Amino acid sequence: MTRPLTAAQRRLIEAADPGTGRLKGTEAQLTALVKRGLAFRHPRPPHDHFLTPAGHRAREAQAQAEAEPSEPSEPQAPASTGGVFAARAGGEPVPPASEGPARTREVRSAWQGMLELRRMTNPDASTDRPCAWERTHLVQAAALALEAAGHRPAGAAEGEDGYRVRETPQPDAVAVHAPDAPTLRACVETLEASGWQAGEYTEPRTRRRYVLASPRRV
Repeated sequence: MTRPLTAAQRRLIEAADPGTGRLKGTEAQLTALVKRGLAFRHPRPPHDHFLTPAGHRAREAQAQAEAEPSEPSEPQAPASTGGVFAARAGGEPVPPASEGPARTREVRSAWQGMLELRRMTNPDASTDRPCAWERTHLVQAAALALEAAGHRPAGAAEGEDGYRVRETPQPDAVAVHAPDAPTLRACVETLEASGWQAGEYTEPRTRRRYVLASPRRV
């Protein structure tokens, strides 16, 4: 179970720059947020710390919780502020905590946070191609691009067809599977528009078509 944020961590996130997500705090405080996936240390001097997409989600959840007083019996606030959002890669045994419009808002917010992360960490401030974080979290990054574009992930139950994003033996690529050719083609178009190189291939054994995608560098 994800530990809820401490009061000091919540204050730190709330005080982050509203435009850039830049954080200010002690080295220990910032390191703690990095370990929780809510912040990252910029690789270039002066090595400032910024909110990750999960950090932006946590800040939004805090603001929402303050604007809408929750019932005392509701146990959901700690989980939301803990930055536990994860894009759906497809076929998860446990469905996400939120669905419908709430899930749509979460995904949209996470995607906007990702675009901001690209702007802050790509050397030319480009938002049209993946950043370093996405290159080290390939499945989550590709899944977020697909889910944010409205594609339906596969469910755990049989017959719940949709996309599935999986790791591959290649260190810089993921495989995307879909139930039919039109859906697969739509996934290719979305990934390419999101800054990925994507192409369709055929599995030698099953003869099933799939997409191999990797983050574009230029």
